Order: sequence, then structure tokens, then C-alpha cells
Amino acid sequence: MPQQPEREEAVIRVQGLVNRFGDNVVHEGLDLTLYRGEILGVVGGSGTGKSVLLRSIVGLKRPNDGTVEVLNQRLNELSESQRSQVERRFGVLFQRGALFSSLNLQENVALPLIEHAKLSRQEAEYLARIKLSLVGLPPHAARQFPESLSGGMVKRAALARALALDPDILFLDEPTAGLDPIGAAAFDQLLVTLRDAMGFSVFLVTHDLDTLYAACDR
Repeated sequence: MPQQPEREEAVIRVQGLVNRFGDNVVHEGLDLTLYRGEILGVVGGSGTGKSVLLRSIVGLKRPNDGTVEVLNQRLNELSESQRSQVERRFGVLFQRGALFSSLNLQENVALPLIEHAKLSRQEAEYLARIKLSLVGLPPHAARQFPESLSGGMVKRAALARALALDPDILFLDEPTAGLDPIGAAAFDQLLVTLRDAMGFSVFLVTHDLDTLYAACDR
């Protein structure tokens, strides 16, 4: 298990969270804290509310009650421009990778750099190639499209895009789902290596106990 960082600064703080759908209560009075530099794992089977929790934290779902602070800000209370500034400081890797099938990997990773950092296409694609290399993909992969790649390569490319803006927090939704044990173990090791090198915090939801043990501090 990775070395647990010193718990000094909270980058996510959830207090008294309630999520319900009709009569179905998904979360009731949930509290959690993610500290800077930490990889926090939330584990549970399918349908237990892990992804709902992630969506509540990143502001894609408004909870029924409770408070969520990300980087000392309550996203639901911010103006659109203020919220955009906070959202630039975190990256999200969804369960299916969520890459655009019509764009090659280089273009996929460059997209947030063009849209949010306002870089030129040439600058963005240069940095995109660096990010793809950072996650262990070979140079020729930059011109390939998601449909031509293995599941492991798609996951790495999606991770590169999530890291495009050098986020303070990385949100991962079932990052090893669909990977074989070797591919999953390689992804777990990559995540820990990048966290140690770049210093970001990770909020990770998973059903994979191997990932929980190999990558998570808590």
C-alpha cells in the first residue's frame, strides 16, 4: 500500500450529505475528507451510490442535503465564471473513458487546453503529446483513434486528458473496469507514480479491491 501523506490541508470536505431518488435513500448523513496529496478510495458493489457521490462532489448532481466543499469552495453557490475557475483545477476520468470517437488521442487531450487554457492548436497538441508520453503511450498512439486501441490504452489516454490542465484533484470513476488483471495492476502503479511525481490528490471510486490495496492511501 502507498505511503500515506501527512494530513494537513483538506481539498474536499463533505458533511451530512444526503442523496435520494424518490423513496430510495442512497446517502444519509455522509461525511468524508480528502487531503492534499492523498489517494482516497471509495469501494462498493454496483448500484451502491459510488458514482452518485462522485457526481455530487464535482457538481453534476445537487444533493438533497448537506454541504460539499472542493478546494474551499461550494460549487453550487458560485457564479458560472467562478465555478469554471475551480473546475479547471480538477480532472475527471469517467468509467468508459469518455473520449470523443471522432478525434484522435492527440486531439482529445488537446481539447481542454484549447477550450480552457486558450492555447493555440499547435501549442495544445504539443502539450498533448507530452501528456500521452507521461502516461506511457508510444508516440505513434497520438494519431490513433479510440476505436483502434485496447481498453488499457484508452484508459491511459483518458487519464492523459484528465491531467491536461495539471489538476490539483483527479476524480476517477472505476478506472480499471474492463481491464484484465495485468492491465489493471499497471494502471494502479501508473496512478501512484504520477501522484508521487505531480502531487495531485485523487478521489477514486471502485469495486476493485486490488486497486484499493495497490493504489489507495485510505
